[in-house]
Amino acid sequence: MLKLAGLTLAALTLSAAAHADVDLKLGSTERVTRLFAYPNNCSVICFRNWTLEQTVAHYLSQSVQRDGYTNAKVLVKNDNDQLYAEISGVPQGYDKPLTALLDAGDLAYNGASKLNADGKWSYSWYLFLPLGMALENRKSVELLHFPPDYSLTQAQDYLRSNTTDRWAALLADNGIPADQTPAYQTIIDIAPIAAPASAGKDLEGVYDYFKDYQTTMVRQVSQNASGVVLPMVAFGAPVRNWIKQQYGATVNVLGLATISPSAGVNVPVLGSNHPSYIWYAADPSNYTGDDAQAKADAAGLKVMGQDLSAACWQAGMGSKPGTDPKTLLNSCTQTWQVTQKAKTCELFYTTIRNETVAQADKTCSTAPVKSQLQQLKSPLPDMAAPAAHL
Repeated sequence: MLKLAGLTLAALTLSAAAHADVDLKLGSTERVTRLFAYPNNCSVICFRNWTLEQTVAHYLSQSVQRDGYTNAKVLVKNDNDQLYAEISGVPQGYDKPLTALLDAGDLAYNGASKLNADGKWSYSWYLFLPLGMALENRKSVELLHFPPDYSLTQAQDYLRSNTTDRWAALLADNGIPADQTPAYQTIIDIAPIAAPASAGKDLEGVYDYFKDYQTTMVRQVSQNASGVVLPMVAFGAPVRNWIKQQYGATVNVLGLATISPSAGVNVPVLGSNHPSYIWYAADPSNYTGDDAQAKADAAGLKVMGQDLSAACWQAGMGSKPGTDPKTLLNSCTQTWQVTQKAKTCELFYTTIRNETVAQADKTCSTAPVKSQLQQLKSPLPDMAAPAAHL
């Protein structure tokens, strides 16, 4: 009985420790206003007429939910021009990754200010940090280019975009429950600027302004709260080129590399297409000849196979830390480009060509498409237009 009582007391103590309240000083009203892009969506009339405190609480609530603390509560107060966050239902130390994010945000603000002083800032851009992500229970990291403006102004959700939605679906296709995909999508954008989705070319040349921010963020999120190294996926040509410039590692599509953001930390990085690249590759207007549609379908199928393979690797590495990256990649490419190529085909025609499952199955059974499926690993067809800079 005494032993049972001791175990019960220990369990209660552990439970209390695991759900201690966290009090965090966020900083002055001026600092919090710029780091949370406040107001997020006002142009005379505010799309959501929230106070600064409500805006901060909104993003912090997203984080605690995505970390799995479904009963956590967030309260943000303003005391004499200083903002404070009180978070209940989270572990002790939960404030540390949030503090680190905001400190990195100061570096991003400094870079953006210098960019503006040099006359290179656009009127349609917003400084936007990766707010609302999982802060503690991260599984993997996604390196991307920049967030689309509507993620800030409309959704007020860093993970609400066509890009992130599509990749979340691919993670789900690889066995990750839909409600757990946010833990795999901790995003670092090399340009922390919410801009129109077409602004990729305009953002070339700004990356060096954010070098301190970029390297600080990569270092901070390269490990989870327990010190486990997290796998990273580098999406799109600008990001893969940045990896080469910053860390000296070459990461082609479905190519592996290792970077060391801090001493003794070796992070596996997989190169991938940008999640939105498939819509460009599969667009018939980017090809010439009477067979432009066939070329577009063939390119789309190949990109779908590559993307499913990359998401497979990310899902596997994130769910089972310590897995050999190369062995897993070989298994993933074998799965989606060989043994399950019919499923790859179905997913392409249902998600990109908007066919029903029955229609897609019929399309995938035709001789021309079967022939294309035999060549999933071959190079993409040449495009009439330059490849999208995604």
